[in-house]
Amino acid sequence: MATAASITGVKVESFEFPAVVTPPAYPKSYFLGGAGVRGLDIDGEFVKFTAIGVYLEENAVASLTAKWKAKTPAQLFESLDFYRDIIKGPFEKFIRSTKVRTLEGSEYVRKVSENCINHMKSEGTYGDEEEKAIQEIREAFKDQYFPPGTTAFYRQSPDGTLGLRFSKDETIPEHEYAVIKNKPLSEAVLETMIGEIPVSPALKESLATRFYEFLKNDDFKIIGDCKS
Repeated sequence: MATAASITGVKVESFEFPAVVTPPAYPKSYFLGGAGVRGLDIDGEFVKFTAIGVYLEENAVASLTAKWKAKTPAQLFESLDFYRDIIKGPFEKFIRSTKVRTLEGSEYVRKVSENCINHMKSEGTYGDEEEKAIQEIREAFKDQYFPPGTTAFYRQSPDGTLGLRFSKDETIPEHEYAVIKNKPLSEAVLETMIGEIPVSPALKESLATRFYEFLKNDDFKIIGDCKS
């Protein structure tokens, strides 16, 4: 694997998120935008549930440069518009969610879908088609079982396609388990991770810190790839 010097991998808990991934049987490579843990405060204790990494197409940096290059990491972190430009940007996102503790698929997707519905309703984008898409994502997850180390992968495309893969470890499966075509839902999945009410502030901070460095690199390129 060879990458631009500014791209590095990240370790979250015991899980390694490589600098670049190329899904098997897929023509694109993605660089690691940022990674962080997702958890909740339960009875005064921070309980960790998942480790999340957000990967992006190479052209994401060029797309964001003009608007955000002059900003500091703190300014990026504090700007909802910055994260919305990632969520809605004209480039693919590839999201990896590796489980830190055991989760039933039905339990996991219940919270994900609730968060997505709440966001879409707040944006006025939740209608009949989105309700159908929510049922599709619930159906895809309902029989899954996620002990520690298992992973769900999401491919979010600008056209609104949401591709799902499930793995018993951190390896990207060759084929997508399900494909859901609904732009508001596709964007809502990432919005709930890094948007206004994020499930992972640590992921948001990682994205801001790393993009500050990426945006300074006028020759940002993914050189080669890393099969994962």
